[in-house]
Amino acid sequence: MNTFIYLRPLKLADAKISYRWRNDPEIWKYTGSKPNQYISPELETAWLSSKLKRADEKRFAICLLDNNQYVGNVQLLEIDYEKAWLHIFIGEKELWGLGISQKATEIILYYAFSELGLSYVQLSVSPLNRAAYRVYEKTGFSLSGKDETNGFLEMKISKDTFSHKHPSFGL
Repeated sequence: MNTFIYLRPLKLADAKISYRWRNDPEIWKYTGSKPNQYISPELETAWLSSKLKRADEKRFAICLLDNNQYVGNVQLLEIDYEKAWLHIFIGEKELWGLGISQKATEIILYYAFSELGLSYVQLSVSPLNRAAYRVYEKTGFSLSGKDETNGFLEMKISKDTFSHKHPSFGL
């Protein structure tokens, strides 16, 4: 299977797919926030509508290049003049472990540093999510601390240490 991907801005119609992911506990197993109720397509559309209006967030769909299938999300949140928080997930579980998260992380970091002019990007990852931790390490993130409230590891990458050239496929 071709795992080359591209990112495109999220759109309201994506809620018709993403609501399923939000109701799958396996997808949220290692995240800090989980839905506490059933998420209907209407709830997901309303939530996404409010998020897409925010100026301090850039939300993207991860799509497969060969068939345009929407397979996950990657976003930069709490963006300010210097930094942002990275969040990513692959919603289509049969595609886990194929390198999609790493490629999407490289693309979003290139965007953060070259297009948004950020100095650094940070994230929080469960120490139990070893696959995600390895992706972040391969991409250049380094451990920067630990959130004592939930035990999650905090990682950071700066523009100066990001070594990837322009991604072959992107935004």
